[in-house]
This record gives sequence, C-alpha cells and structure tokens, in this order.
Amino acid sequence: MGGCFSKSKPVEVKVELSLLEKEKEVDGLSPNGKASPFADCRLNGALAHGSDEDSMLLPLNHNSRDFVEASVCHVKDLENGQMREVDLGCGRALLIKQHGEFSAMAHKCPHYGAPLVKGVLSKGHVRCPWHGACFSTATGDIEDFPGLDSLPTFQVRVEKDKVIIRANKQALQSQKRSKPMSRCSAVINSNTSFSHVLIIGSGPAALVCAETLRQEGFTDRIVMCTMDRHPPYDRPKLSKSLESTAEQLRLRSTDFLQDHDIELLTEKEVVAVDVKTRSVMFEDGLRMEYRKLFIATGSKPKPMNYKGKDVRNVFHLRTPEDANCIARLANNKNAVIVGTSFVGMEVAAALTDKAHSVSVIGIEPVPFKKALGEKIGKAIMKLFEANRVKFYMLNEVSEMIGQHGQLKEVVLKSGKVLRADVCVIGAGSVPATGFLKQSGIHLDSKGFITVNKMMQTNVDGVFAGGDVVTFPFPPRNNKKVNIPHWQMAHVHGRVAALSMIGRPSEFKTVPYFWSAMFGKTIRYAGYGDGFDDVIIQGDLDELRFVAFYTRSEEVVAVTSMNYDPIVSRVAEVLGSGKTIKKRDVETGDISWLIDKGSH
Repeated sequence: MGGCFSKSKPVEVKVELSLLEKEKEVDGLSPNGKASPFADCRLNGALAHGSDEDSMLLPLNHNSRDFVEASVCHVKDLENGQMREVDLGCGRALLIKQHGEFSAMAHKCPHYGAPLVKGVLSKGHVRCPWHGACFSTATGDIEDFPGLDSLPTFQVRVEKDKVIIRANKQALQSQKRSKPMSRCSAVINSNTSFSHVLIIGSGPAALVCAETLRQEGFTDRIVMCTMDRHPPYDRPKLSKSLESTAEQLRLRSTDFLQDHDIELLTEKEVVAVDVKTRSVMFEDGLRMEYRKLFIATGSKPKPMNYKGKDVRNVFHLRTPEDANCIARLANNKNAVIVGTSFVGMEVAAALTDKAHSVSVIGIEPVPFKKALGEKIGKAIMKLFEANRVKFYMLNEVSEMIGQHGQLKEVVLKSGKVLRADVCVIGAGSVPATGFLKQSGIHLDSKGFITVNKMMQTNVDGVFAGGDVVTFPFPPRNNKKVNIPHWQMAHVHGRVAALSMIGRPSEFKTVPYFWSAMFGKTIRYAGYGDGFDDVIIQGDLDELRFVAFYTRSEEVVAVTSMNYDPIVSRVAEVLGSGKTIKKRDVETGDISWLIDKGSH
C-alpha cells in the first residue's frame, strides 16, 4: 500500500562512535495506503532539527565523559514520518524524522518499557503501542497517560549528510526523566492540622494531582492520605503478578515524595468531610483543615450475599499482601474465583501454573460479554479451558464451608459443591464514598461523585477524580459517565490539579485499558458502552484479531489481541476528533489500517 501506511524499507544502521566515546569512559554501562481517517498518523515513523548552534546550549562546564556522540544513519535513510531505533554504543535512542527535520529521544516508554518505534507517530508526538501513553517529539514530555515520567531528549545535528546524535550516557541508560518540580516554601510544622491541598487516596489520580501541582510551580503544602500502608504502587499488576511485593510495584518511593514535599500519611481512614469548615475527620480522631480538597478514594468490592462470611482464606484482592497470600495458599491447592471481571480472570490465569485446580464462577453465560461481546468472550473462555480452568457459568455462590475456620468447600446455588482451599472474589465494585453521605458533596444514585469537566464537585474547593466519579465525556455529548481505567485516573488527577491553580485544561484523552492472561494481552481504546454491533477482523480461534465496537454507524471503541499497534492507532484517530465509520471497517479489508511489517 502507498501513502502513510506503506512498509518502510529495512535500513542497515552503521554506528560510528566519535572521539568522545573512544575514550572508553563507559563506567560499566552495558550496551543496551488508502485514504482513510488515519491519514495524519504513521507507524515507524521535532521538530527542532538539531544544528551546530544547538550544541552551544549545553552547559559550558559539562563533562564530555558524560556524553556520547554517534553517527547513526544517512539523512536519506529515513523518510518523513518514520522512526528508527538506533544504537549509540552505550545505549539506544529513538530517531524521528518529521517535516524534513530530525529529533531524538529515549526509545522505551517509561510506563512498562514498550518499544516506541512500534508505536504511532502523529502531529508532534509518539503514542505507545502497548498502553497509549503519548510523548512530545520536541520535548519528550508526557502528554497523555498512563505513566508518571517523561522521556529524555537528545541533540541531533546533520554533518555531511550524516545524522549525528549527542546524548547523555546516564539518560540513555535510565530512558526516563521526571519533570522539574517546585518545593514547598511555606514554613509549616508537619504536625500542623492544615494543608493548602489535601488529597484523599494514593492511586494514580491522587499521585498525578500532587505531582502536577509541583510541576506547575505550586509551593504551598500538599498532604496525601491513604488507608494503605504503602507508598503509591501499581495496583493493576496485583492480579497479573501475585508474588510481587509492594517494593517491586511501587510507583514512587518515600524518598521521592519527601524530596518534592509531597507529604504522605499512610493507614489513615477518612470518616467524614465537613465542607462548611473545610475540614476532614479521620478514624483516629485527627482533624485536618484544607483550602482545596481532592477526593480519589477509588472503589471497594461490591457486597455479596452468601453464608459463611467468617470463613478464612476468602479474599478481595486489594493489597500486595492479599496477592502474596493468595499465591501461597493456592500452591498445589484448589482455587476458586468468584466473578468474571478482568481482575478475577487475571487472577485465575495467574494461578493456573501454581494451583492444583482453578475454578471460575460467573453469573453471565460467557466472560466479558458486556465489555467485549459474546464471540470474543467465548474465544477467551476457550483459552482458559485449554489451560485447565473449569467454568461454572450462570451460577452464584450460596455458601462458603470451612473446616477449623479455614475454607474447604464452595457451594453454588445450582447445588454443585467445589473443593476450595482459597477463594478470590472478583465480582465487581462500588465507589468508596460512604464517608461522604452527609457531607453535602453530591453523589448520584449509585454513590459516584458527580463532577464537571474541571473535576470540580458541586462544592467550591472540592474536586474528585478516578474510579469514584462520573464526569462529562465529550464524545458522548458530555453525558456523565464512569470509566474506571487506570489511565483515565491519571488524566483526572492532572485536570483537577490545573483547575485548582486556576489553569483549567481542556479534557483531551481517549480511554485506554489492557488486560494480560497467559502471556497474551487484550488492549482496548474508546468508550464502547451500549455498542450495538461488533465488527471482528482476524482469527478468533488463533486469538489474533481486532474488533470494532459501533453505535449506529460510528466506531466508538476497539479491542485487539496480537494486532499491535492498531488500538493505539485508533486511539490516535479518535483523539484527534475524527470519526471512523462502520463502513470503513466492515468491508474485510483493513489493510489501510495496518502496517503488516509491524507484526
């Protein structure tokens, strides 16, 4: 195919190290188509073409041993709109050509390390192929989430038709950087019961809110309180990697938070908010006043009715300790998963190589029917059955039976009795807003906090974000929706922070989530709630497919397995405000949408 989706010719990249690198001061560093709605974005693909004058911007006292220079290709080796991963000898970089000019930055997404060369290049940014994060090609700054860090950028210049990159060795190795942050200038004793900004929660919405405030020059006190005992950690990994510790999952260390004057109060449960006195009450009796409040308490497990709730070894997966306990108890034992949520199914998949048996109980006929459709749900169900997982669908738990207080059997309403040594309940969640019921902060009939596009509640100075809110969603004519995605929570945190300091930002993102099971990843972008048709291309039996979810004649969401980076590409198009019509994807020919060389 021609146009922006044509497959680029392979180019042999020859690396020539400059005298800087020949000093061998590496200090032990190891080498590391058709016209379509997608016409403005490219795969395998700044602005800011590096010139000789640019090199003068380096600090005059910089140590040349800290830098490496390499000639990485000929100017004609890359076409406009292409990206290439290049080797500088002691690390790799992403070289980009747009509008005849070159730029370079780190080649890995700082979120989970995805190779950005396999992502989507469009209008001055690169979108990650795995989870949709976006980075400016000019500055390396993160522009859309998930993730907290930005990318280091490197100088590029052209000499005698050769493209030369000059990079800091440490930046090449780290492949990420934090945006500069201010410190707190207010003289406040840590015991003072007042905070200019008080944040309830420590998930991504909370953390991004705090970091954004510091990045934007906010110099007053920030206190973040959480019921958890740990600093912020990567909760989505809990169900995928049950043996990971809090240390391995952490998003920011205690030292990082202290260095940027973000105070963290752990194991602190808020029991009430008084909006008249602008104060928060904690279970332990502590009372703290605030000027701005951000509520990001997330969700809690949906209550279930069954007998035997006092039986031990029945878990709601909430913490690293829960995950570690589940993994240990399931070793060579019988595990039962209640619910076919993404969390429940991920736990089931993670336990298949540990447990003697894994059983899944669901109230639907197939898993993921509401989210992904029946056909895809059946295909994923077959994958699980091929890995020894037994399903008991259209069923519910009647009773948990213990022996000496510990779980031994799970009784279903059908009368079936399952042997069980450990049970994990993943049957949905509800917003954690019980403490707000008498506060005057508006909650909808399901308990969600309602906010406007600035993440502000009905109460002045009180903001909320993440799983706990319904917010106006522009692609659905600003209908209030709840989108409990890890990525979306990041966005809410940033929007709230900017609103707090009087710099409201337009809400621009495409919902994006992922799930991993048996080494295979489901990626999903858009908002498919209420879809009326699913157009599937590819092979469901081989689990290599892309599915487009439509409402009327418009594509509103997409999911895929083994079809990268198509979900990120669709996210790029939807994010630009363009429309993908149903007819564009139902013909069976989506070659204009796929770069065949990327698989």
